[in-house]
Amino acid sequence: MNIQWYPGHMTKTKRLITENLKLVDIVIELLDARVPLSSTNPDLDQLAGNKPRIIVMNKSDLASDHKNQIWKQWFESKGYGVILVNSITGQGIGQIHEQAKDLLREKIERDRQRGRVFRPIRAMVVGIPNVGKSTFINKLVGKSLAKTGDRPGVTRGKQWIKIRKDFELLDTPGILWPKFEDPMVGLHLAFTGAIKDDILDIEEIAMEFVKFFQVSYPKVLVERYKITDAILQGTPYEVFLAIGKKRGFLISGGEIDTLRTAQIIFDEFRGGKLGRFTLEDPPDEELI
Repeated sequence: MNIQWYPGHMTKTKRLITENLKLVDIVIELLDARVPLSSTNPDLDQLAGNKPRIIVMNKSDLASDHKNQIWKQWFESKGYGVILVNSITGQGIGQIHEQAKDLLREKIERDRQRGRVFRPIRAMVVGIPNVGKSTFINKLVGKSLAKTGDRPGVTRGKQWIKIRKDFELLDTPGILWPKFEDPMVGLHLAFTGAIKDDILDIEEIAMEFVKFFQVSYPKVLVERYKITDAILQGTPYEVFLAIGKKRGFLISGGEIDTLRTAQIIFDEFRGGKLGRFTLEDPPDEELI
């Protein structure tokens, strides 16, 4: 299954990022800790150039604790600053300012020597849709300045936000890239909600999700949905229907309400009710 989604406004966002990079000292990239590689925009390396970068692994509370540390080590090995964050509770948020100062300490010292003592650090915040940028910024600033929403595409224009006298953020809309070379990237982004459900065949995506969990986390399906090991040996479609039946999602004629079944599966996964999962490993196998 090959998923692609690159609406027109994302071309404008890419241009906005390019035009405004000269105004900032550092880039803060938010990733989804459940899919760190799939939520990394491959275009950003070229767009950001040599700007220092902080990788914020957001939603780390929904990802595997063990895998969080492996991914943190992997990104740090690439030269990035890395912070594990839960934007809802604020966990990890307090490290952002100090991390930025640390990565920019040489530049700050050069500015000080030139007499530019009060120049604030200016950071650009980037990330894919629905990764939690607005919630992250609101928690960082301590009040709701950035618009928030539970669906991709809420932030549509740039906005400067003053965090403190020596730290300012430029928020940007969520952006993907024109083509997912690996089909699993599209699936991962669909599973986590980065791609809008209403443009997808959510029932087909849910069966792909069930298929993945059948292989990687079969006990989770058995325990959460009270299905039997025997059913688990069937096709993803059979397992999917069994989940709907167990939940009592029936429509006229006794058929399974497949749309409602798909919706509940993703609601529970995205809400952490299935547990904490990281769906991919770093490319460097020696770190796993």
